[in-house]
Amino acid sequence: MSTPALPRLGPPGPFPHAPLAHPLDRKWLHYAFLSRCGRQALIANLSVLGSSTGPVFAHPGAPATGRRSGTGTAAEGQHMAILLLYAEGHGWSASQFNAEQPELPWSAFRLPHPHGEPGAFRVAARSAAPAVDVRLTRTSRPCTSQCAPFGDDEHLRWQSEPGVLGAGTLRYGDGTATETDLLGYHERVRGRWSWPTLGGWVFGFVNDPSGPTGTAPPSAVVFTLIQPAYPADAANGSVMLWRDGRMVRHFPRRNLRVAVSGTLDRDRVVMVPPLAGLLGTPPMAAVPGRLLITARLGDDRLVLDFRPHTAGRIANPSETSLHPFSVHETLGPCTVEGRVGGRRIGFRTGGIVEFAGGAHD
Repeated sequence: MSTPALPRLGPPGPFPHAPLAHPLDRKWLHYAFLSRCGRQALIANLSVLGSSTGPVFAHPGAPATGRRSGTGTAAEGQHMAILLLYAEGHGWSASQFNAEQPELPWSAFRLPHPHGEPGAFRVAARSAAPAVDVRLTRTSRPCTSQCAPFGDDEHLRWQSEPGVLGAGTLRYGDGTATETDLLGYHERVRGRWSWPTLGGWVFGFVNDPSGPTGTAPPSAVVFTLIQPAYPADAANGSVMLWRDGRMVRHFPRRNLRVAVSGTLDRDRVVMVPPLAGLLGTPPMAAVPGRLLITARLGDDRLVLDFRPHTAGRIANPSETSLHPFSVHETLGPCTVEGRVGGRRIGFRTGGIVEFAGGAHD
């Protein structure tokens, strides 16, 4: 006697089939990777924004009508995509916000999605470079979804999954290309917010690359700190630790201490997309030269010490203010040490940290 298959729970993803019902409703897919050798980085953001004419059923990815990113109609929402690459000796290169993207982009949150099955991920500037043609593979499980309410009726929900493996071709802005192995992070974000009210955030991740190739990293850490403009108690954040692909500890905001010191030399900050420099984009506050996060919960303790050496500043247009919302994608060495669940943790490798804000007029 055969047993009937059980129904799958939840939406096929990566987002629920719910409309963008407000002009400031948004959905984002975020990808960030470092090469195992530490000399290259890949960062991509794919997004869709709601419409002022009514509800829109849309997800990140190329519009179904085949229209270009950045040129969507009111019925499609505003689809955007930007790609950043970094390599030692090449520096930063980036597309505009209208990068070529797949209609159904790879996502760890698209179900069913078993571990160990690679999928294609291709994003390219309209000028053909920079571009990426890689295959991504999930090895881990995501954290629980988190939500930050703020402002008068705004919110941001996000869910993270580290330990994503990648392999393929990175083509830089000067046309040169390299084949590389990648280890990184994927995130889905949705909500309703204006950039000035969101205020700013500090977000980052680090994967321990010392494990066997093709498996989940022995340890991975993801941290977030969101600092909305109001109300006064709206700040939100967390530090999360994964072991061998499973999250084993979540430190909430009240158990965190965050400190910064020094500044990153402004000559090490490159503004993107390329047209941003032609539009009179004003300067931003300096990027910290060191970020120190300490998390404690009972007998568990975790310390992250990050020191950026370069940054790509994404000047995101703001719908409700003149100043852009700037996201500084910073790269640099990160030291992680502590003790969780009676086991010591300690490693040093490259990390990616975002310092974001500046949209207030």
